[in-house]
Amino acid sequence: MSAGFGEDNPVDSVTSRGRDWPCLQQFVVFLENKVGSLHRLLKGVERDDLKIIALSILDSADSATARLITNNYERTRELLELSGLPFCETEVIGVLLPDADQPHVGVMGSLMSAELNVHYIYPMSYRVDDRHAIAVFVDDVDEAIRVLKERHHDLVTEDDLSSYGDPFGS
Repeated sequence: MSAGFGEDNPVDSVTSRGRDWPCLQQFVVFLENKVGSLHRLLKGVERDDLKIIALSILDSADSATARLITNNYERTRELLELSGLPFCETEVIGVLLPDADQPHVGVMGSLMSAELNVHYIYPMSYRVDDRHAIAVFVDDVDEAIRVLKERHHDLVTEDDLSSYGDPFGS
């Protein structure tokens, strides 16, 4: 959440933790469920200097929610503020899937062992050495990061995304 909306604390968690904190800023954008709404959002965000690394859409009869992660969250926040679209920010954990027969089971098993509630996951176009990444939203980010590191999972940071090349190889 951005400072200045009735918050007593003007420093948000991203600023205080820094770009090497093993969490990613996810933008949750609220859209009318009308033809062209998603296209306008994507056209406004996806530019030469900004790439969408992950995208998930949830729609209902009247509205849609777009969750997106980009390679530059500061620039994305600026563009969304200028767009006038309602949005909020949340932290998700980027995890590189292990090179294993059941990579998702490995990550989810680690989180389950700590009794962490996973609200949702979705794929990212970020990958390293043919290992793909997922974005994970949990109820306790700090504990999830601790457990994932303890179990030797590789986490994705904002620094990783900002230095990542064209995710589609073009």
